[in-house]
Parts: sequence; C-alpha cells; structure tokens
Amino acid sequence: MVEAITHVAPALADGRLLLQPWRDTDAIELHAAVRESVVSVGRWLPWCNEDYGLERAEAWATQCRDNWHTGEQFAFAVRDAASGELLGGCGLNQLNAMHRSANLGYWVRASRQGQGLAAAAARLVARFGFAELGLVRIEIVTLPYNHASRRVAAKLGAVFEGMARQRLWAWDRAHDAAVYALIPADLDQPAAAQSAAMSS
Repeated sequence: MVEAITHVAPALADGRLLLQPWRDTDAIELHAAVRESVVSVGRWLPWCNEDYGLERAEAWATQCRDNWHTGEQFAFAVRDAASGELLGGCGLNQLNAMHRSANLGYWVRASRQGQGLAAAAARLVARFGFAELGLVRIEIVTLPYNHASRRVAAKLGAVFEGMARQRLWAWDRAHDAAVYALIPADLDQPAAAQSAAMSS
C-alpha cells in the first residue's frame, strides 16, 4: 500500500519524546507498561487486560515490524528522550491508499498519564503521516465517554465531526464512537506532495 517509506525506520523527536518503530527488544518493557495500565488504559482498549502476557508483547513487536515493511501500519514506541523510559505507543493504522487516509491511535502508561504526552506523541505521528506518507486525512475514533482521548484530539486541533453509530467493535459488541479528523492545514502542514509515498 505504501511505497518508499517502508524500508525506512525513522525516529521522531521533539526534545521531550523519542518515537521509534517497535523492536523485539521492547517486549519486556511493553509487557510491564501494559500490566501497569490495565485499570486505566484497559477501560478503553480491550487488548490491555490481565491476560496480556510477555508472548503477546513479543508478537506485537513482530507484527509491527512486518506491518512496517508492508505499509499496513506504522506503530511507534514512545519513550522519554532523556531517560529512555517507555511511555506508551502511538501509530497510524487502517490506511486507505485510495483516499490517502488513516486512523491515529495512542496510549500512555498509567504512571505517566496527565502530562500531555499523548498529544505530543500524536502530533509527531500525524506530521509524519502527512509529510512522509502523503496522507490528507487522519481520523481519531474513540468511545464517546473516553474524555481523556477526546481531549487529546481537541488539543491536536482535530475537528469533531460527529457521533458515528456502531463505529467501533470491542468487547464482542458494537459501540457508537466520536469521530475527529485532522487535515494537513490543522497542523500547519503543506498539502501532501504529488510525489508522496502512498499508492493504490
């Protein structure tokens, strides 16, 4: 789906955060971060639960590496630039080559929530999507009562476009969802170049 960028493993940084594609060596830290966050993150993301074992963290790292090379997903480990601590994850998935769009997801471990980290990481990844992947639209889709996620979307400058009926499938049933969207102008990005990486 995405050419040119698939062989590159960029690092994104803003002085406070360092984002890198997930590596096999991240699995142990990822497992610990997820287990720490079952109560807070698990309220909104069903994969973050008590059954999350080290093997799932290892499988995630492998999946992310494979998806990076196929252009199906661009997932980043989010780290503290100074200490190297794993803070959470952020990435683009559900890429639609025809319409140059993608979904943006993010999470922050329980002990580092409330510090503006999700918004900072999401801004870096959104800029990457517009500048490097040639996206023209990035959606943030969240449960209506996930107020923290919705605040992140608003802080990014994403526009709330409405409630979509049965937009999300989680915990074995459909849920309505709040849909936000970013376009390049929302982040003061130039329009995607014609030579951008996305192809049909």
